[in-house]
Amino acid sequence: MMAASQIKPTAVAIIGAGDIFPAYAKGLAQFGNLRLIGVADAKPEAAQSRAAEFDLPLMSLDQLLGSEAEIIINLTPPLAHRAVGEAVLKAGKHLYTEKPLAGSFADGAALMEKAAALGLRIGCAPDTFLGGAGQAARALVDANGIGRIVAGQATMMERGPDDWHPNPEFFYRPGAGPLMDMGVYYLTQLVQLLGPITLVSGLAHTSWPLRQIPRGPRQGEHIKVETPTHLVAGLTFEQGAFITLSTSFDVWKHKSSHIELFGELGSLVLPDPNQFGGELELCVADGDWAAQAPLAFTGRHRGLGVAEMADALRSGRPHRASGEMALHVLEAMDAILRSAEQQAPLALQTRCARPDPVPAGFAASLQMQEQCA
Repeated sequence: MMAASQIKPTAVAIIGAGDIFPAYAKGLAQFGNLRLIGVADAKPEAAQSRAAEFDLPLMSLDQLLGSEAEIIINLTPPLAHRAVGEAVLKAGKHLYTEKPLAGSFADGAALMEKAAALGLRIGCAPDTFLGGAGQAARALVDANGIGRIVAGQATMMERGPDDWHPNPEFFYRPGAGPLMDMGVYYLTQLVQLLGPITLVSGLAHTSWPLRQIPRGPRQGEHIKVETPTHLVAGLTFEQGAFITLSTSFDVWKHKSSHIELFGELGSLVLPDPNQFGGELELCVADGDWAAQAPLAFTGRHRGLGVAEMADALRSGRPHRASGEMALHVLEAMDAILRSAEQQAPLALQTRCARPDPVPAGFAASLQMQEQCA
């Protein structure tokens, strides 16, 4: 076997030069097993700006699809994920896409079918569950630290991106909203901890059909709302737990924890699943809360899922931020929205395996360029 330093880095390229691009470009640079070779965008001026900013080759879409890239990362808006993803797969490249997998469950299923037919892989954000907080929680759950988990709650409530994001309109279109844009982090974390969901029941509400940007350079402008902005769902997991999930863009402040799991032996509180790190709190029975230190990968490691996928391709094992898990989470979100419309619970058709825990020392195999904070 070749030493890690002798392994040629996997060439990757990015389609989509929008607001999330810098986080990926900086994050990917931390992993020695990856080499970012170029960027393309439907708006050439946007790609040109990012290429200059990060000293990358500027490519047309055709050039990028015909490049040496083994994995192409799709950072386009959700409603474009199917078309862009199919183009990537048709070019014979493995696909890693920003969350969610697609703008609808039907589109996500079509992507997975195409990848399977072509013998290619799909990876999908969020990859934050691979971080230190998610993996520390996974270790506690697997070690029966709070016993059989019977219930829990997850809360993502904020005022929305209206006053900080330069282009907030797409957050209020189908394929986004608080559930599809942010709830995906919570559902992915829950699925990696508890396994697949079997049944959902949803309630949805739109507080304002038009939202007025409250501050910032676009203060006073109005945004048309085309998707629910406050949703509550009941989730039944295959292993028996019942979890309530609340997602909202209509709340200024609240005091709810991000994720709480309630077991027969105690309770576990998890930090923000949109972050790789953060402190956990464990309580056994009715004892005192005790802080639990996270494991590795606690800094800003956007692109960890890409690096892990590249490592999996080299070693011939399944990758952890998988299309199968992303499709299951996408079906759950799609079903919550449909359940709210139909005012009836809906059973899920897909299932996915829990990804394997991240082993100790895994950072070394990814040839990390900096120490994990």
